[in-house]
Amino acid sequence: MNIAFLGMAAALGLSAAGSAFGTGFAGMSSVGAWKKCYASGKQAPFIMIAFAGAPLTQTIYGFLLMNFIKSANCDPSLALWVGVFGGLAIGMSALFQGRCAAAAADALGATGKGTANYFIVIGVIETVALFTLVFSLLLLG
Repeated sequence: MNIAFLGMAAALGLSAAGSAFGTGFAGMSSVGAWKKCYASGKQAPFIMIAFAGAPLTQTIYGFLLMNFIKSANCDPSLALWVGVFGGLAIGMSALFQGRCAAAAADALGATGKGTANYFIVIGVIETVALFTLVFSLLLLG
């Protein structure tokens, strides 16, 4: 068995695990914020759906990294470590993006303000995953 396959599995699996945790945290917080809005008779912001879904993109990055590992003509041990550490970094970005999105949903539900600011911070965290993907591709190149 080629150990590069383990790197491919790690790239997708760790990224997707981070997305699962991140969307779980953000989704639960969005539901709780909506509940508070409904209970107090306030309009419930639909935009919180975007908070809940923000960490999903890291699964796509993990899939892309997996495919780049598959097509890279490099040492299999390099492919393994790029997949493990790249997938872990992308997954951690998704996890903490979800935690940030959860806080954003809570804050937006309570105040009804700051939506653009919350998305900016969520975007900064997204950038970690993008940088990881690009730099991982450069390592494989």
